[in-house]
Amino acid sequence: MDKVDINNSSANKNGDIANKVSNDAQGALQGIKVLDLSRVLAGPSSTQILADLGAEVIKIERPRIGDETRHWAPPAFSDDTSAYYATINRNKKSLTVDITTAEGQTIIKKLAAASDIVVENFKVGGLKKYGLDYERLKKDNPCLIYASLTGFGQTGPDAKLPGYDYIIQGLSGLMSITGPSDGEPHKVGVAVVDLFAGLQLTIGIQAALIARAHTGRGQHVDVALLDSALSMLANVGMNHLASGDVPPRLGNQHPNIVPYQVFAGKGSQHFILACGNDQQFARLCEVLEADWHQDDLYTSNPARVANRKQLCDQIADKFAQQPRAHWLQALSQAGIPCGPINDIAEALAMPQAQAREMVVDFIAQGSPVKALGNPIKLSESPVSYRTPPPTLSEHTDETLAALGYDSGMIAKLKADGIV
Repeated sequence: MDKVDINNSSANKNGDIANKVSNDAQGALQGIKVLDLSRVLAGPSSTQILADLGAEVIKIERPRIGDETRHWAPPAFSDDTSAYYATINRNKKSLTVDITTAEGQTIIKKLAAASDIVVENFKVGGLKKYGLDYERLKKDNPCLIYASLTGFGQTGPDAKLPGYDYIIQGLSGLMSITGPSDGEPHKVGVAVVDLFAGLQLTIGIQAALIARAHTGRGQHVDVALLDSALSMLANVGMNHLASGDVPPRLGNQHPNIVPYQVFAGKGSQHFILACGNDQQFARLCEVLEADWHQDDLYTSNPARVANRKQLCDQIADKFAQQPRAHWLQALSQAGIPCGPINDIAEALAMPQAQAREMVVDFIAQGSPVKALGNPIKLSESPVSYRTPPPTLSEHTDETLAALGYDSGMIAKLKADGIV
């Protein structure tokens, strides 16, 4: 993959990926200004999507400390930026401001007045004491879209509680259906509720932008981690609403389809079998040289669900007779969905992942950097990778100058610890 210097606006545009990494790409959200008051993961994941799509994002951080994820290392890149921080803060500008001071609040209000979107993930009411809540900021900017991402939302008896992905995974029931059936509940391997809520926030912001185009008015976008996690229950949550039963933890098994789970070939090499209908099951029986599809206990999916254990035990015995590679080839040739279980290195090295530009190589501040790519592919206004995650306070001077602060005023703000 071509390496492109993202600090050079005249970067080579020969080739598809180079075009997407150049500073000259016309993003779908070009001209949209975002004031990012969020930190850690959920909020910043949303603002990075907006930034990748071309929006100008100014990230507000605490003087001298910054977003706490800057310090969540190792691992870190050559400039000491933690991999965690780099995950969700590219294409942004960093301005440090102490919002607990009157002078800092003035700076934020000026920025909000000139912004299209404010994103924040403070506890409910946390910004009101600083005069930076939606009701206050919309007085100066009625077109403002103010997006709040909290643990429990702006309303309800738990609204003022702090929200943490791990705890929400437990509260929402998500952990109760994750992990081995005979073991303890498990969380998902990444902070999936944070990331899912960030996507929901992005959708809400984009919907508010479209609504504003019709009405001329902004609005408050309210997204909660708990709400997002409950919506993630999807068919399992609906199973409960339809039956009244509490869904059990099934490990790698599917609650509604059998056989649809992890099996092991000879030598305990695991793979996934996703047999989704009766026709596929019949072909599976042919591959395994079995006649289960002719047995009334297994002819239909509801029957297989009812007799899950005895069927899957027999299937497991068959698979244990040959290595995983044998079965993956045989199943694929029979048109039965299946696949290996990759580790992270194997997943990112897949030719398909490379072809879809899900690993991006570029040069940042003179050093080569690899980053996870954006999954959104737009034919006319592609995402772009313009700048690396900013160093702390990197854009403070230029941002304040654009607000009308001269060099002397900026120097005093710095001396007073306000920026």
